Amino acid sequence: MKRIVSFRNVIIVLIISFCIYIICNVISICRYSSVYENESCDVAIVLGAATSGSEVSEVYKQRLNHAMELYQNGYVKYIIVTGGKGKGNRISDAAIAGEYLVSMGIPDEVILEEDTSTITQENLENAKIIMEENGYETAAIVSDPLHMKRAMLLAKDSGIVAISSPTKSSAYKTLKTKIPFVAREAFFYIGYKWYRIWI
Repeated sequence: MKRIVSFRNVIIVLIISFCIYIICNVISICRYSSVYENESCDVAIVLGAATSGSEVSEVYKQRLNHAMELYQNGYVKYIIVTGGKGKGNRISDAAIAGEYLVSMGIPDEVILEEDTSTITQENLENAKIIMEENGYETAAIVSDPLHMKRAMLLAKDSGIVAISSPTKSSAYKTLKTKIPFVAREAFFYIGYKWYRIWI
């Protein structure tokens, strides 16, 4: 009987510890969302989001608008847009993003396209290759605030000397949209941290 009780207590402690661990990571993600490093870099790396047909999604548009603002204010010299071909699309998300920036007055020659990636990790690993090919050393990582904690860890592991530059506005404005996004980020952030331990 004592062994059963002891085993039950161990399980309870493990469950409580796991819940605390998740909560701490969620808090860390939320706190990091306000980290904004206002420094000059060679490039802005805009992390990809969905596109539909020939239009960028509202999420991607907010990120592109922020990168555009960085360029116009002299904080970056070039913009790397990222993203491969989405389901049903004939051209890559990066190409659609590039077209959007040009339509907004950004010179075509300052836009570089990373057009093969499907996930954030690939966005950054491929962007690093583009940086090396062009002699760029520093980057401002542009994404939604709640995405930045994971994005910056991935940038570091990709060998990118980076600063955090979250969008000042986001398509995720209500609790109904923020909660699923935070849950998703916590899942992938925790999963990636454990993945790093075992590789």
